[in-house]
Amino acid sequence: MTDPITCPDCEGSGTERLAGLRLACRFCAGRGWVGGAHEPAERAPRPPEGPPPVWEDPRWRDPLVTAAFPCRRCLGAGTVTSVDRERGALGIAVCACREGEPDLPAPAGD
Repeated sequence: MTDPITCPDCEGSGTERLAGLRLACRFCAGRGWVGGAHEPAERAPRPPEGPPPVWEDPRWRDPLVTAAFPCRRCLGAGTVTSVDRERGALGIAVCACREGEPDLPAPAGD
């Protein structure tokens, strides 16, 4: 941390001019000074907040959706397909909800 100094971007005014508008300085957040606990260089960047994972979506709790799609992984198809970008191939596997069922046909090969 450093001692408080006058903001180099707004020169202590705490504002920036954009056409006819006066906005709070982006560097000092309108304080006119930087340093101490308000040091812009020491702000840790936060990762962007994204949507929740698909399996936590509240729509899965809807009784009609649960009845229509008994499994969230395969949506009732019995197989799960994944893309192997390095090999340039599709992989097909039996879904965990169907493992152990003897009458399920074997998935197609690569």
